[in-house]
Amino acid sequence: MLRPRIIPCLLIHKGGLVKTQAFKDARYVGDPINAVKIFNEKEADELMVIDIDATVNKVEPNFDLIAKLAAECQMPLCYGGGITTAHQVSRIIDMGVEKVAVSSAAIERPSLLSEMADAVGSQSVVAVADLRKKTGFFAKGYEVFTHNGEKKHRIDPAQLILQFQEAGAGEIVINSIDRDGVMTGYDLGLAKELQSIVKVPFTFLGGAGSFEHIHALIAQSGVVGAAAGSFFVFKGKYRAVLISYPTPEQKRKLCHSALNEFKKM
Repeated sequence: MLRPRIIPCLLIHKGGLVKTQAFKDARYVGDPINAVKIFNEKEADELMVIDIDATVNKVEPNFDLIAKLAAECQMPLCYGGGITTAHQVSRIIDMGVEKVAVSSAAIERPSLLSEMADAVGSQSVVAVADLRKKTGFFAKGYEVFTHNGEKKHRIDPAQLILQFQEAGAGEIVINSIDRDGVMTGYDLGLAKELQSIVKVPFTFLGGAGSFEHIHALIAQSGVVGAAAGSFFVFKGKYRAVLISYPTPEQKRKLCHSALNEFKKM
């Protein structure tokens, strides 16, 4: 199986790097270009950058910022935010970005994923599902949201993932809204539940607060990508801003151990 990737996820809001909790209360933490430079030095496996303003404000991707990010980034880069056409995707890939992520546009028009795959190849097409636990005493399962958790879609998450795959997505990202920024651990139950559904490489995001959390995610669900935001940006109980990432040796040991555990399941 593919070697797991440990992926920092950066959120862009009003041109700055921010972190949220449950998709709310965006806190400014620095300049995105400086963050990219630090992750270059730390030899991150991949970088995911999401503009959380573009879709909500119904504007195009910030191509100037994307060009600067791509020029600086020395690792594979995945960009998402405001993408609605295959032409935009081709333009972004031509800038040197390896993968492009879409969510609301792909839910509203699944054929977009097919158009993207035809334009740049399915390996560069990432479909994102933002999921939140249903509320209510008797409620079970999860619901699909877009627009920073404000717009609910009446589609079952499992059905949506199958739809994404059939339409041409080469990778699926599952983002837990409930765990966003809390740093108490991934939703392992959700990750394991979706493991049998996702037939393409998939990345899980939301909740990481330690290397142990990343280890548990890989060991129990076999994900290809373990993504995190706050864990790589904040330090200590007071959440001081300090960008971090495992050393190559820490990463090698963590992934090797977790994969061995997963293979024994």
